[in-house]
Amino acid sequence: MPHLRTVYSRGLRALVIACSLSVLSPLSYALNDYHLPSLGGAASSATSEEFRLGRAWLRQFRAQAPQWQDPIVSDYFENLVSRLIPYSQLGGLQITTVMVDNRSLNAFAVPGGVIGINSGLFAFAEDEGAFVSVIAHELGHLSQRHYARGSARAEQTQLPAMAAMLAGMLVAASGGGDAGIAAAMGSQAALIQDQLTYSRRFEQEADRIGLQAMADAGYDPQSMVRMFAAMQRMARLQGGTPPEFLLTHPVSDSRLSDAQARASQLSVANVYTSDTLYDMMRARALLSIYSSSPQQAASRLSQEGGEEPARRYLDALIAARNGQTDRALQMIDQLATELPDYGMLPASGANIALNAQRYDDAITRSQRLLRIMPGYLPTQLTLAEAQLQRDPAAAYALLNDITSRHPENPQGFNLLAEAAGRSGRNSWGHLARAEHLQLTGRVDQGIRQLSLARDAAERDNDQQALARIEQRREAFIKYRETLKDF
Repeated sequence: MPHLRTVYSRGLRALVIACSLSVLSPLSYALNDYHLPSLGGAASSATSEEFRLGRAWLRQFRAQAPQWQDPIVSDYFENLVSRLIPYSQLGGLQITTVMVDNRSLNAFAVPGGVIGINSGLFAFAEDEGAFVSVIAHELGHLSQRHYARGSARAEQTQLPAMAAMLAGMLVAASGGGDAGIAAAMGSQAALIQDQLTYSRRFEQEADRIGLQAMADAGYDPQSMVRMFAAMQRMARLQGGTPPEFLLTHPVSDSRLSDAQARASQLSVANVYTSDTLYDMMRARALLSIYSSSPQQAASRLSQEGGEEPARRYLDALIAARNGQTDRALQMIDQLATELPDYGMLPASGANIALNAQRYDDAITRSQRLLRIMPGYLPTQLTLAEAQLQRDPAAAYALLNDITSRHPENPQGFNLLAEAAGRSGRNSWGHLARAEHLQLTGRVDQGIRQLSLARDAAERDNDQQALARIEQRREAFIKYRETLKDF
């Protein structure tokens, strides 16, 4: 990755000053005529730079960090964020979520509207309120544009400083930054004490906005207080080597007291809880974390108060992993009958059938659910992947729609490339592969794929494909220039 290590030390200092949190400008996500991603925007120069760099950061992040590929949990996470957004003073901006396959406690926000979590956040947060409190806090930082305000105070508004900060975040979020951040905080404490004081005020502002957003969205704001207390205990137990999130979001006694006082003044008008659903998502996270010892995931969920349906759900997932497909599907179907409002249960059944190569069953189950939930992305992806084995043309049509509606979804473009190839659409297959490559930070390889797409389109005399390929080539070249900032 060009220049990343050379800016790492500068990135760490900016990372400490900014509390590892950045800003989302009030800029809607711009799409081109073909509904494909753009890294540019029509906002003012400052917010446009934030957006441009943030989107580039996301692509580099996907190339560097281990992604947690779980469409069911991702959909849950996105819906939770969507529930908080109207109450988080964010205006009309759009958020992109990303999940990291890492068992440590962490969550982060960066310019361009990217909210990320580690799978370890599910492991640490034992109920939905605790999990929500972390996300609400992150949205609070975005709404107050804390990175922009902090960098302006520190006279670090130039592009290299912001790129350095994001590069430091990339190293840390990819799993390589804990020791470096700790060292930076120790060696530069005297130098940046004023900025740290300013950052502590940012933390309290984000807490207050997050607490209000939780109450307005129907979540108990006391959950944030309980989460802070748990994190404070964790920091004390781990001494000088707490997880990255606690290094960049320290929980002091005064911050805890302030959150407690604020939460006690708030009332929740319309209480919203879904701890059973959350426990099922937590089950998936624990199974991912303890992939080599699934029974450890089951023991932990049980010991930490996971609700009975979630424990049965995890048992079904473990059975499926052990090749007991019939038993797993019977357990899932029984749960789906008992909890008919949880679409992720029949979606899990369809996915289990797919992983067992029962393609016809996966198609039938997916189509049945999509008649009730027509836009449910996890099941659309399952259906498309199963159709690749039975009807590639149908898979291509479905994936074309999916990628149009979800232009930041690399998995969709990866499957679209395969469906295009299997259904004889070679130029479109190379184009889809190019989109997957640029979304995952490999723009040079994407440009080479565009050349292959152009050659195939010329052989087929496909003028529509040629026009689209040329348009995307210009966009890719701009992407590559942006990535050089890192």
